[in-house]
Amino acid sequence: MRIIVYLFFASLFTLMSLNQLVFASAADMPKEQQLANEYMKILTSRDYEKLKRYYSRSSLLYDQTANKKFTGQRHILAFLKRAQKGVIEYNFNIEHMFNTGSLVVMIGNYHYQGPGDQFGKPGKIVKIAIPGVTTLKLDMNTRRVRQHTDLIDYQTMTDQLAEQ
Repeated sequence: MRIIVYLFFASLFTLMSLNQLVFASAADMPKEQQLANEYMKILTSRDYEKLKRYYSRSSLLYDQTANKKFTGQRHILAFLKRAQKGVIEYNFNIEHMFNTGSLVVMIGNYHYQGPGDQFGKPGKIVKIAIPGVTTLKLDMNTRRVRQHTDLIDYQTMTDQLAEQ
């Protein structure tokens, strides 16, 4: 019994230590990367009211792979609401991030679970993980996104959808 209690508290202490390390590293991140993380969390949580503050009339959302551009807060939010309608799960797992000044580069995977209607799979729930690179050009004075550019591996998405 003592061993079980010891293991429990040792595990708890280890988890608490790891948690502090995560917070310490986040605080040590450059301010540009902190803002990029904050923005991406709000973007993927689909909180459009909070997301409004990150865009101006001149902000640009550009899916370079699909060659789709949306300019200005109103157009960007309208597109996002349409594209994310009915989504069950949506997040971006950042595997690597770096910045040079206010340009932040994030490499990772977009995870999506939701209605297959947008992907030619009506009546089905699809789940995909798509590799991609997202770059953000930030205005650190206003804490806004000047340009959000995505480079998405749509071939991987197509392959995953074919299996569902």
